[in-house]
Amino acid sequence: MRVNVCAPQDGPLAYIRNVRELLRQNPRFFLLVTLAGLALRLGFVFRFPGVSTDSLVYGDIARNWLQHGIYGVRVAGGIAPTWIRLPGYPAFLAAIFAIFGIDHYRAALAVQICVDLATCWLMADIARRVVSERAARVAFALAALCPFLADYAAAALTETLEIFFTTLALDLAIAGLEASDSAGLRLWLGCSLAVSGAVLLRPDGVLLLLACELFLFVLFFWNRLRSAKERVLNPRFRTMLILGVVSLAPLLPWTLRNLHAFGRFQPLVPRYANEADEFVPVGFNHWVKTWIADYVSVEEIYWQVPGNPLDVEKLPDRAFDSGEQDRTAQLLADYNTALHMSPALDNRFAALAAERVHHAPLRYYVWLPLMRITDMWLRPRTEKLPSDSRWWEFDDDPRWLALAIGLGIVNLLYVSAAIVGLFRVRFTAPLGLLLTFVVLRSAFLGTLENPESRYTLECYMVVIVLAAASFAEKKSRTRLETSLPD
Repeated sequence: MRVNVCAPQDGPLAYIRNVRELLRQNPRFFLLVTLAGLALRLGFVFRFPGVSTDSLVYGDIARNWLQHGIYGVRVAGGIAPTWIRLPGYPAFLAAIFAIFGIDHYRAALAVQICVDLATCWLMADIARRVVSERAARVAFALAALCPFLADYAAAALTETLEIFFTTLALDLAIAGLEASDSAGLRLWLGCSLAVSGAVLLRPDGVLLLLACELFLFVLFFWNRLRSAKERVLNPRFRTMLILGVVSLAPLLPWTLRNLHAFGRFQPLVPRYANEADEFVPVGFNHWVKTWIADYVSVEEIYWQVPGNPLDVEKLPDRAFDSGEQDRTAQLLADYNTALHMSPALDNRFAALAAERVHHAPLRYYVWLPLMRITDMWLRPRTEKLPSDSRWWEFDDDPRWLALAIGLGIVNLLYVSAAIVGLFRVRFTAPLGLLLTFVVLRSAFLGTLENPESRYTLECYMVVIVLAAASFAEKKSRTRLETSLPD
């Protein structure tokens, strides 16, 4: 078999030159689509600006870091050091606040719009490399007019910057696969720096590094099989080392800071983004994970603890095995008495969770993760908008119900077009890298007890590239041949 990869023609300068040539050939098209994309994002900023509780946490850390030199949050006694968020987005907000004024979130959103439009260009370049120049134009239009990317550009959250660095890293990685050794090394170094940016924004940015390393390992292993007697260091192995070291190096100061401030080794953030002395209801979380499959339950159950009552009527039928309904109702009633999850009560949830896993391991380890992945990929993505999360009950305000149904259809069209495109584009090493990232990230997301569709947006670049192939390629070109590139 041979998995094709394009001829080695791209160094860093040619990488920029190719995009510029694409713009020169179609200036009017790109200008009009850029303006349309800008208008769409400005519409979200003015109509649905997203400054959420998470945004305020990031902003508080940025303000304290900027004004007091403390990476921490405000507490009753002053400012306490924290490790609940990685430093990437607070650093971005601190820079915005230093230039435009403290708590100037609209300036941050304006910058994010520019970053998001730049991401559209990167997606177009990936489509050019993986499919064709015609697909690049289609991908640019699909990205610029994508309401889901535009929605999060209008939110003071990590998503827009994370998507940018993820797309940049994969674009550079693909260029590195196509390039000669000397040019490829510089491109992989740029990819490593982009991965660093993704990791410093969100802990799940590490999945991007793992996807690249896994794919390079396959290439390395294949080449070793082809030349078993060769003793020189394989270029792919060299690239793997550079990618790993450079990508993770920026985490060293953060890890040392956490070790000094809290006395604990913490290279990312805690699993549940909790403070060092904060109690985490692991048993309750485990119980939730034995039945949760959709975002509605995240809002109605998971996020309500602690501090808000839990309604047993909002639990789906899959939350009860034979004879468990009374026991579960009693646990929720005991919690509702104090609206607090004590260690003793948490242990009772943990015991119930262990019994449920033992009773139905296939459900816990296979079916529920698949259901969560499906929900994250296919729901209407209205979590930031006024639409009711239970849109399928059709009792929402007609405007927001129409918005939810419309966005659900749009998302389904994007994903369906991507599936069609997958069978129309030739299977190459760059496409293999993109699919590796999507599969790895989706599998990880299936293990979470909070299935939020925003977590799949980092993969939406692959959806857009493949959807562009479904429009740009007129007949199936799927082909798997036998040798991987050196």
